[in-house]
Amino acid sequence: MKSFITSILPGAIAAAALLTATPSLAALKVGDTAPDFKLQAATNGQVSTFSLAKALKSGPVVVYFYPKAFTSGCSLEAHEFSEAIPQFQAKHVTVIGVSADDIGTLQKFSEQTCQGKFPVAADADAKVAQEYDAKMPMMAMASRISYIVGQDGKITFVHDDMNAATHVKSLLAAIGQ
Repeated sequence: MKSFITSILPGAIAAAALLTATPSLAALKVGDTAPDFKLQAATNGQVSTFSLAKALKSGPVVVYFYPKAFTSGCSLEAHEFSEAIPQFQAKHVTVIGVSADDIGTLQKFSEQTCQGKFPVAADADAKVAQEYDAKMPMMAMASRISYIVGQDGKITFVHDDMNAATHVKSLLAAIGQ
C-alpha cells in the first residue's frame, strides 16, 4: 500500500498544481448565453446594484473576474482597466469587475485602484463566478477570466489567462480599439 501511495502522490500533486495554475478549463464559449446577474457594486466608493440586463441596454459589457482586490496582479489589471475606460466608453462598452471580496473592501478598491472609473461587484459566495465557469476549483474565489457580452446577451469574446497584464489589451483588440 505504501508503494502505491508514494507512486501516485507525485502525480496527484502535479495534477492539483496544474488545476490551480492554468486557465479555467470549462470557460463559457463564444455564442453561449451569458448568465444574467445583479450584484452589489462599488464605483468610487459608492455602493449600488449592478444589473447585467440593464447595462446591456446601453451596449456590450465586459465582465471580468479576478481573484482578490489589492493583490499585485488584480491591482495591475484594475489599474489598466481604469486607464482604458475612455477607449471602452468610445465603443459604448461597459466594464464590470467581479470578485468574491466583500463590498467594504471593494468600496476602497474602487476608489484607490480603479480610480472611480468603473464598478467592481461583490460576489461573496462566488455564485456568479460559478455560473460563468470562472470559479477557482475548491476555492470560493474567481479565477482571472474576462468576457465580452454582446447586447443580445451572448458571449462574443473570452480571454482566459491568469496573466493580469494581457486582459485589457486583448479586450481592447476584440472591440476594435
